[in-house]
Amino acid sequence: PGAGVPCATVARVSTRAGLPGIEFLAGIPGTVGGALAMNAGAFGGETWSHVAAVETIDRAGRLHTRKPAEYSVGYRSVQGPAGEWFLAAHFALSQDNAVQAQARIRELLTQRGATQPVQQYSCGSVFRNPPGDHAARLIEASGLKGRRIGGAQVSEKHANFIVNTGDASATDIETLLNEVQGTVEKQHGVRLQTEVRIVGEHAAG
Repeated sequence: PGAGVPCATVARVSTRAGLPGIEFLAGIPGTVGGALAMNAGAFGGETWSHVAAVETIDRAGRLHTRKPAEYSVGYRSVQGPAGEWFLAAHFALSQDNAVQAQARIRELLTQRGATQPVQQYSCGSVFRNPPGDHAARLIEASGLKGRRIGGAQVSEKHANFIVNTGDASATDIETLLNEVQGTVEKQHGVRLQTEVRIVGEHAAG
């Protein structure tokens, strides 16, 4: 699939074809390009565990087809050839029961809806889980669940999500993110690392 294809679409199409393995992508609110760049994962699955090859373009407009061995892949981290951007991915999947795979997607989406603020606009999961712990637990333990700055709020449903209550600006979201990061570090001695990527001018903090 191309880099701009929604992850959920890839999950649906593959399972309908009887090619399960990437059902977890149905719960990721992003595109294939973003999933490749961050090794996106959910419910125990990770993007690069199923990648057979990727297509990229460099600054000079040259196209490349690269293998996973050319990348250093970790938890929400991908490092590869500098100055290249993902255009498409090729996934290696095995033929299996399409009905069971589709049922698995429904199960995962139900689980996601029960635990994450899917009915609100958000920037997704904000922080990486530190080793042996969960970012959401640390944020909630710091008394930040529901904390609000402008239109941005730490989700009442899942503390590792910052939601837009209606009129949040990028500055509201980044300021709240910085506050959460600083408060958790002060109270628990853990510096949470962002899972989201921030572009443009940074808010003070």
